[in-house]
Amino acid sequence: MAFDESSAVASARVDRIFGSAQYLRLWIAQIFSSGGDWLALFAILITANRVGGGTPEASVAYVMIARFLPGLIFGSAAGVLVDRWDRKRTMVVCDLGRAATLLWLPFVDFVWQLVLASLILEGFALLWAPAKEASVPNLVPREKLTAVNSLSLVAAYGTFPIAAGIFIGLADLANVIDDIGAVDFLRIDTESIAFYLDAASFAVAAAIVSRLALPRGPQSTGAQPDDPTRLWAPEQVFQDLREGWSFIFVNPTVRTVNVALAVGLIGGGMIIPLGPVFAEDVLDVDGGEGFLTFMVALGIGVALGIAGLAARQSQLHKERIFVAAVFGAGICLFVATSMWTLLGSALLVGGLGVCAGTVYVLGITLLQENATEELRARVFAGLFTLVRSSVMLALLLGPALALFLNGLSDKFFDKDVNILGFDVIIPGVRLTLWLAALIMVAAGFLTLVSRRGAKS
Repeated sequence: MAFDESSAVASARVDRIFGSAQYLRLWIAQIFSSGGDWLALFAILITANRVGGGTPEASVAYVMIARFLPGLIFGSAAGVLVDRWDRKRTMVVCDLGRAATLLWLPFVDFVWQLVLASLILEGFALLWAPAKEASVPNLVPREKLTAVNSLSLVAAYGTFPIAAGIFIGLADLANVIDDIGAVDFLRIDTESIAFYLDAASFAVAAAIVSRLALPRGPQSTGAQPDDPTRLWAPEQVFQDLREGWSFIFVNPTVRTVNVALAVGLIGGGMIIPLGPVFAEDVLDVDGGEGFLTFMVALGIGVALGIAGLAARQSQLHKERIFVAAVFGAGICLFVATSMWTLLGSALLVGGLGVCAGTVYVLGITLLQENATEELRARVFAGLFTLVRSSVMLALLLGPALALFLNGLSDKFFDKDVNILGFDVIIPGVRLTLWLAALIMVAAGFLTLVSRRGAKS
């Protein structure tokens, strides 16, 4: 009897935190997958630098393009496929496919091979992500979605420092194993061990996902062609693709979330390439030290934001808080880049992190609640495509805009202006980040207009 009572207590605790034992398993699988993704990224970038010969920078650039490009071009099509396929089987095949690809990487000697492997890995990731997000509402009650999406964000990004620590420790392990002649055929070094560990992590994730209680067979409940072969006809694929994007723009809540995240990320993403420049040119501190401080503050802020959501999930008006957090993110960025000390800027960047974490978690939750079962993967694939496009645009636009505005600042203000008796430094990087903050505030207004239009 005591054993039964303790089991019941443990089960109740799991349900309270994770929504269900089934989601706990999916979350553990995501930890293995996300940890493997980060570890693979570190190893791939170092391998690109090694095999790049006299142009290591170009090799790294090719690899990063291979990571971004498939999502921009084929991200939406991936959603069409996932909505037709068995989601559990899709995740299992993707994890096993990534494991097999990683086992090949220790034997790569040319940049083109590394680029090809990166394209394959990204292709599997494009299918895995919408399949996972679309499966969550089948595993947990609706009222638990906010909490479990907070946990999902922890699994996705909380594994970054863990993977980094593991990667650093692999050098010593490689030195020990390298002395064993019998394993010379495995090409043992730090990167190869990372690839082997990554492959094992994806194999474990596949084994866990294979035991989940998810619906089997095609997820789509819409009308299908009388001839099954027509399902793969180009016109049918485009029709399914158009149906998904139509839902994204017609459904008011889904449209609101996508507009907020896409436009907001164009502004917020600029802090990544411009953070070190801002720290150096405006705050007069070492660029690397300043950027690291910003990233730590952002990470702590995100953690506090998702912890607050998880703690108060039953008392939240999701749409109102979502809109408020979009505005808050823009305001925090504007004030942070108006500061003159590293501490002041870092505190406000932490506030940006709180708002950003809130926006992401509530955005995912609202999509899961409002997207229909047969279109859910296409909705998430569309979101991920918009996110990738916005981030890439921010990474490209930020430095170019800062350079342009720096010239204007030199011409008209000599890089500083007197405001209320204070000399305020306004180089191009500060002007650009102010503009980025205004873009995020504009995203808040667009979100508000879209939400009010849905109610009228």
